[in-house]
Amino acid sequence: MPESTHAIASSSRVRSFFFEQLDIRGAWVQLGPAWREMTAGRDYPEPALELLGQLAAVTTLLGANLKQRGRLGFQLRGAGKISQLVMDCDEQLRLRGMVHTAARLPAGSLSTLLGDGALTLTLDTEGMRQPYQSHVPLQGDTLAAVFEHYLEQSEQQPTRLWLAANHETAAGLFLQALPGAALRDADGWNRVQILAGTVQPEELLGLGSIKLIERLFPEEDVRVYDPRPVSYHCPYDLAKVESMLQSVGQAECESILAEQDEIRVHDDICNHSYVLDAAAVAALFAPAPD
Repeated sequence: MPESTHAIASSSRVRSFFFEQLDIRGAWVQLGPAWREMTAGRDYPEPALELLGQLAAVTTLLGANLKQRGRLGFQLRGAGKISQLVMDCDEQLRLRGMVHTAARLPAGSLSTLLGDGALTLTLDTEGMRQPYQSHVPLQGDTLAAVFEHYLEQSEQQPTRLWLAANHETAAGLFLQALPGAALRDADGWNRVQILAGTVQPEELLGLGSIKLIERLFPEEDVRVYDPRPVSYHCPYDLAKVESMLQSVGQAECESILAEQDEIRVHDDICNHSYVLDAAAVAALFAPAPD
């Protein structure tokens, strides 16, 4: 059933699809409320906001492949005016992320904004003894190009990405040729890439998945799967802050209190602030009752 633009604008979801005759898989994502909740009150400059939105879109596209409980995260670090981009999601497609950036930021390519840097993937799923990490240099002038290169190197399969973001919406389109795709149709991958390459940012941001697939691939046999909801999830976690302060130690906490009359802790990724007064700090280090 076709989706209306209004319905998509008020939702956040990812949808997988498959080219039946070509052995090519795809996915589409459009983040509305989840993206707006993540950036509320952040006041990021436009170029940083756009990159963070693109990272939210690609993280969702790849996180949708999580088959068990866990988290998939990406971090881009550089020496430019944007020093860090962070995004992760869990198997329920609950997102969180942030960017460290200069307050004033001119438009520019990814390499201009971040400078020399690296992409780090972190995967932590149930049953793993320790999280898996992979580090690669940033290669490409767009976020899509960086991830295309990373995925082709890590998965050994041709991959294409188209990403877009503005203040209201973050969106993306993913295509990947599966092993044996060339045997099914020697021109299939090239044809699908060319068709997808006609997509415009405003179409990614404004069209629903069905309309977009019909627009881009009208002659192809495409199986479309049910969409999955995506949400922003970064709740207050006072217990985590209290545990951190206990690890710092009573003497250090009391020293901060003596100087500032309170302890303030800001959680950058969730944009939450925690304030503890002397009584709250004393309670952290009070002996446990018998």
